[in-house]
Amino acid sequence: MASPKYLTVGCSLVTAGLLLWLAVGCDHATPDNGKLKVVATTSIIGDWVKIVGGDYVDLKTLVGCDGDPHEYEPVPADSIALANASVVFANGLGLENWLDKLMASARSKAVRIALTDSIQIRRVPTGEQTSSTESGDGDPHAWQNIQNAAIMVAHIRDALAKADPSHADQFRANCAAYTAQLNNLDAWAIQQIHSIPPDRRKLVTSHDAFGYFGQRYGIDISGGTLKSVTTEASDPSAQQIAQVVEEIKSSHAPVIFLENIENPRLIQTIASAAHVQVGPPLYTDALGQPGSAGDTYLKMIRYNVDTLVKALNR
Repeated sequence: MASPKYLTVGCSLVTAGLLLWLAVGCDHATPDNGKLKVVATTSIIGDWVKIVGGDYVDLKTLVGCDGDPHEYEPVPADSIALANASVVFANGLGLENWLDKLMASARSKAVRIALTDSIQIRRVPTGEQTSSTESGDGDPHAWQNIQNAAIMVAHIRDALAKADPSHADQFRANCAAYTAQLNNLDAWAIQQIHSIPPDRRKLVTSHDAFGYFGQRYGIDISGGTLKSVTTEASDPSAQQIAQVVEEIKSSHAPVIFLENIENPRLIQTIASAAHVQVGPPLYTDALGQPGSAGDTYLKMIRYNVDTLVKALNR
């Protein structure tokens, strides 16, 4: 999941400016395909835009499959896409802390839509905060609650209808059909999670992305502390490791679930010391590669729920 390295300021501005000039010039010389040019910041948002927009949008997704939107480092092609876009769909809540600067450097005049507007935000307790939440924005991982996803998709519908009124009816129809699928998935997820014995509904992961999921579906995430020795620390001390082991033991979580960890050997050591199993990785901030079990939002959620149920019901 390593992202392309961000260019230094001097080289970035020169290169991006040259490519931007070329792109704008070529755009005027090339016949327009008639589609609304749209940018999505993440693969999950891109999936929704494709579903609602259908054949009427020309979509560019910045952070692709298996990409980390927290740590993404833009490339010059992103500036080109933003300069040409009419609408930019972002998550908000500090997830894309690189987007303000990128849009400014691209001189983008696109309408920017934060999909988490009007969602009931989960505030992150002190001690659980990360780079994307420490500013007080709140937990950005709203999509892990399927009801929130339905709200976010509705924002996409409304923005596309405003930008392209001639296809508004189609956007609304696409959104309605997809929302019905989301509602069915939400009901199914509740039913599946409730099949897990209450004392085993505990989630410990290497990433703090499941707060909304835990609230909606009744999973205890209080023991989710692996990030302190994995993604947030490159060389944890023996004391840090011992503390995590004790926290996992006290949470009585039967399984540790991983995302994109940097040190799987360390996690196995921790799991052995805490007398818990290591479960399969879960999809969190991005879709999987095409053809994977998580290459759409619907499949991603279904995979995560199936994985949790199988592991926690053992």
